[in-house]
Amino acid sequence: MQIGVLYVITTHFVEFLAAFTGLFFYSKFKPYPAKYFIWFLWYLSICDLLNVYVYFAHPDRFLHFLIGTGLEKNYWWTTVYWKIGAILFFSFYYYKILKTKRLKNGVKFAGISFFVYALVCIVFNWNDFFIKFFPSISVFGAAIIFLCTTFYFLEILNSPSILTFYKSINFYISAAIFIWWLIITPIVFFDIYLVYDIETLNQDLDFVFVRRLIYLSSNVIMYLTFTFALIWCRPEND
Repeated sequence: MQIGVLYVITTHFVEFLAAFTGLFFYSKFKPYPAKYFIWFLWYLSICDLLNVYVYFAHPDRFLHFLIGTGLEKNYWWTTVYWKIGAILFFSFYYYKILKTKRLKNGVKFAGISFFVYALVCIVFNWNDFFIKFFPSISVFGAAIIFLCTTFYFLEILNSPSILTFYKSINFYISAAIFIWWLIITPIVFFDIYLVYDIETLNQDLDFVFVRRLIYLSSNVIMYLTFTFALIWCRPEND
């Protein structure tokens, strides 16, 4: 099986596994902020599934009419739902779970600043929005993730909940996304090797293979961590 096919199938499987697990255990998390995370898992699963439309934008497939348009590639969609949408969600989520007002305000300000920057970046680079990712948005987004998770860990260290941190779903969410962004963020600086055209091969195939392998491994670890946390953690300890 080719790495591309393996990547798509496995990633969608672990995404929906986490989403369905969240749905199954939704009742125990419903009174808590973790319910928003379950909504987010479904949002990601559906948006990522829609992302595969690009495979049908080929001369001999039913979305051939997208060739030559701004929608031919899925850079724009990934930027919207993941590189911007995911960061805004986690800004909102950590604002909900943090208890220290100063830290909450810091996350709120960082999230708003990121959103404004992303909009300005897209508006002033409109054509690039459809043909590539913006490294600056990815790095700024990673900084927001590191800020949110660091604030959470600091708050845990300075509270009695440090004794039961391993029972909190928010601990596993924080650890998983921190590690995922730590691994993935440096890759954005090498995405120039990922440029492709519909009808001509214009990629560094070795880089594509390594990139997909890193993403696949990171995705599996992250979503399986989410799945485990949803099953094992008790909401009263969040």
